[in-house]
Amino acid sequence: MPDVRYRRILLKMGGEALAGQGESGIAPQNAIEVAQVVKDIHDLGVQVALVIGGGNLWRGSVGTKYGMDQTTADHIGMLATVMNALVLKDVLERAGVVTRVQTAFEIRAIAEPYIRLRAIRHMEKGRVVILAGGTGNPYFTTDSAGALRAMELNAEVMIKATKVGAIYDDDPLKNPNAKPFDRLTYQQFLEMRLRVLDTTAVSLCMDNNMPIVVLDFWQKDSVKRFVLGETVGTTISA
Repeated sequence: MPDVRYRRILLKMGGEALAGQGESGIAPQNAIEVAQVVKDIHDLGVQVALVIGGGNLWRGSVGTKYGMDQTTADHIGMLATVMNALVLKDVLERAGVVTRVQTAFEIRAIAEPYIRLRAIRHMEKGRVVILAGGTGNPYFTTDSAGALRAMELNAEVMIKATKVGAIYDDDPLKNPNAKPFDRLTYQQFLEMRLRVLDTTAVSLCMDNNMPIVVLDFWQKDSVKRFVLGETVGTTISA
């Protein structure tokens, strides 16, 4: 087994990774591809906790736009993340990876409640832990949930999986001349008001010295190459 730079990671992934056409719903083939990436790094001996978003099924901002109460809209979003987590668990289990889903609020018929020490123990036993329900509180994004869980679970790094290869000085999908960054400090990121990550999540990581790496999840072996020590994407650190 090759040497890896990171033994325990928090992988933060938006629900769009599971989406079908139009970036909505769940496409089974996408779920299979996501699970394969997770399996590849798990098979290296890396302990994996995964925080999944729910944007492919629901966005609170859509509800509030039409007058819905923010708390209600966010609660619906939390439930969407549970649906995504169950899809990933099923695909991972069928691929031979023992997986547990833990939720930030109790829904015992289908998942364990989030208990920090239990989640750590699962990872120590070689199980992938999927963390759903965000932080369990409205007004917080799943980016913030990822940052919080990364610190609680003593992860060495939080990996933010996106559709672009790095953080850019402008939207690379709209501006072909946008320039990527190899490295940014937390303060630089916050001052530039970049939108690839929620500022609350970055501030939390800054206060607790948790490095963040933003990379293109769909670029071949990007996550695997990163945990093996290759420079991939953009690193945000002190």
